[in-house]
Amino acid sequence: MTTRLSQVVAVEKTRKTEAYGALTAAHHQVQKSPLLTGISRKYQPRDDEGEQLPAESTRVQLTVEAAIREVINGLVPFFDVTATKDWGNCTARADVKVGERVLVPNAPVTYLLFLEKQLQALHTFVEKLPVLDPSEEWSWDESTGIWRTRAYDTVRSKKTPRNHVKAEATERHPAQVEVYFEDIAVGTWTTVKYSGAAPATRRQAVLDRLQAVRDAVKYAREEANATEVTNQRPGAAVMNYLFAA
Repeated sequence: MTTRLSQVVAVEKTRKTEAYGALTAAHHQVQKSPLLTGISRKYQPRDDEGEQLPAESTRVQLTVEAAIREVINGLVPFFDVTATKDWGNCTARADVKVGERVLVPNAPVTYLLFLEKQLQALHTFVEKLPVLDPSEEWSWDESTGIWRTRAYDTVRSKKTPRNHVKAEATERHPAQVEVYFEDIAVGTWTTVKYSGAAPATRRQAVLDRLQAVRDAVKYAREEANATEVTNQRPGAAVMNYLFAA
């Protein structure tokens, strides 16, 4: 009997949850001694005149063999579906193609899953790459291997005190002088900005190619998961050996 690998993958998580649920429940139950313990007591007075007491009994609610059966019933389907998936992953393959260009030929499903995770990490990295300040005009400097702006000048000024005579001196009063400061140009700064960032177009081009490859990997995985695989049944053999009477 065959089925699609995608269908097997879809039910694996459910089978795993059921299996561990059964194993955990059985593990906890067998630790509870009262569930495995029963008793039956009947009272017989020494003579006919003695007090009559009702019989007492407690039934066994759980046996080890019953717990084992629950574990087996949970684990066998999980073992089988996982085996079917792993066997299928050995044969399910597809090409990773962008347009007509094959980037990764005949890739197995496990590698396609790996690629998806790595491309997601790369997308996060590229998305945060710093880009050149768009308010500046940049050019590539071959000598330094970085971007630079054109040189521009800014004047350096210095505040210089000046005297303003508000009233000339007389025989009776000194001159009234007010001190003020004047900005006087004393030099020129010539500035060139440099940057190791990338042009925004460069970052966007890489992001576009990344998305194309991510889409290609997704399509390849869907194609590989459509492969027909043979259902495997190793679970019963393992359990029957383990719990043979």
